[in-house]
Amino acid sequence: MNLNARTASERRNGMRLFLIRDYRLLFSAQIIALFGTGLATVALGLLAYELAGPAAGAVLATALTIKMSLYVLIAPLAAAYVDRLPRRAFLVALDVIRAAVVIALPFVSEVWHIYVLVGVLQAASAAFTPTFQAVIPDIVTDEADFTRALSASQVAYTMESLLSPVLAAVALSFMTFDVLFVATSAGFALSALLVLATRIPNARPSTHRKAWDRIASGVRTFVVTPRLRGIMALNLVVAAAGSIVVVNTVNYVRDWLGGTQSDVAWMLAASGTGTLVTALLLPRILDRTAERTVMTAGSVVLVFGVSAAASLAVAGVLAWTLTAAVWALIGAGMAMIVTPTGKVLRRSVDPAGIPEVFAAQFSLSHLAWLVTYPIAGWVGTSAGFALTWSILAVLATAGAVAGWALWPRETAARMPALSTARATYEATRDAGTLAATQCACARPV
Repeated sequence: MNLNARTASERRNGMRLFLIRDYRLLFSAQIIALFGTGLATVALGLLAYELAGPAAGAVLATALTIKMSLYVLIAPLAAAYVDRLPRRAFLVALDVIRAAVVIALPFVSEVWHIYVLVGVLQAASAAFTPTFQAVIPDIVTDEADFTRALSASQVAYTMESLLSPVLAAVALSFMTFDVLFVATSAGFALSALLVLATRIPNARPSTHRKAWDRIASGVRTFVVTPRLRGIMALNLVVAAAGSIVVVNTVNYVRDWLGGTQSDVAWMLAASGTGTLVTALLLPRILDRTAERTVMTAGSVVLVFGVSAAASLAVAGVLAWTLTAAVWALIGAGMAMIVTPTGKVLRRSVDPAGIPEVFAAQFSLSHLAWLVTYPIAGWVGTSAGFALTWSILAVLATAGAVAGWALWPRETAARMPALSTARATYEATRDAGTLAATQCACARPV
C-alpha cells in the first residue's frame, strides 16, 4: 500500500471511531470541558491582575502551583481507584463541581478566595482526566480504535492549548472577563449533560491488586525506557518556556507594554498561533523524520525562545512585534515536542500498557510545571523578569541537553507501518521496556 492509500485508509478508520455514539458524546464532553478550563485560565489571570495589580504574577503562580500539585497527587489516585466508582455519576459530579466553582469566581474579593476555589476546581479536573481515559476502553472495544481514541484525546489537549487564547481574545473584545467565567460555567454544565447521555458500562476490576502498583507501573516504564527518559527531560523544557507565557504575559503586557486585558489575550494568541501553524505542518514532517529529531529540534527552538525573552527583559526592549514573535516561537517549539509525544508513548509499550503510560506522562509533565510555575510567578514578582527568565532559560537548556543525552539515537529508528498495535510493540520493544510492561500489562478500567 502506498503512502497516499495508507493515509486515506487511516482517515477512514479515524472517522469510524466517531461513529460510536457513546464515544462521540464523551469526546464532545471532554472537548467542552477542556476549552472551559483553558478559557477559565485566561480569565483567572485577568482576575488576579484586578485584585493584585503588579503582584498578579505571584497570585497566578500560586494558583497554578496549587493546580499542578493537585494534578500530580490526585490524577494517579483517581486512576488507581476509578474502577471502584460509578463512573458516569462521578464524571457528572466533577463537571457540576467545576461549573459551580467557575460561576463563583467573578464574585471573589480576596486573593485567598481564588486559592480555595482554584483548589476545588483543579481537584475536580485532576480526577476527570484519568476517569475519562479509563472509560474509553470499555466504550471503544476494538484495539486499533482504542489507540486512535487515545490519540484523539491527546490532540484535544493540544488543540485546547492552541485555540483557547484565541477564543479568549475574541471574546474579550466584546465582553469582560467575568462574563467569560459565566460562559465557561455553562460549558461545564453542557459537558455534564453529554456525559449523562452516555452509556458507560460498569468497570471491571484492574489486574493490579494494589493501588500503588497501578500508580507506579507507568512511572517505572518511563524510568527503564531510554526514549521515555528523554521525554521526561523534554517535559522540563516545555514547562520552562510555557510558564513564561502562561504566568508572566498578563503583567508583562499590562505593566511593561501598557496594554489592555484584550491585548493580554491577543499576546497569548500569538503563542497559540505559533503552536497551531507548527502542529499543522508536523504530520508531513513526521512521515519522513524521526520523532527524536523533531523533538530535539523543538527543545533547541524553546531554548532560543526563552533566551530571546530574557534578552528582551535584560535590555529593557519594549516592542509589541518582537514580543509577539518570541511568544510565537515558544508556541512553535512547544508543538514540536508535545505533538509527537503520544506517538512515542504508544510505540514504547505493549498496547495493554498504553493507558498507564499516558497517565504517567500526565503526572510527570505536570510535575515539571510544578517546578517552573513558582519560579515564573514568585521570582518574577520579587526579582523581575530579567532574572526570572534567565533562570528559566538555564532550566530549559539543562532539559534540552538531558533529553538529547538520555534518548540515544539508536532507539529512535523509524519503525515500518504494521497492521496492528501489537505488531508495532513487537517491532519496537527493547529489554528495558519489556521488563516494565511485564508490570504494566493491563488497562486500568
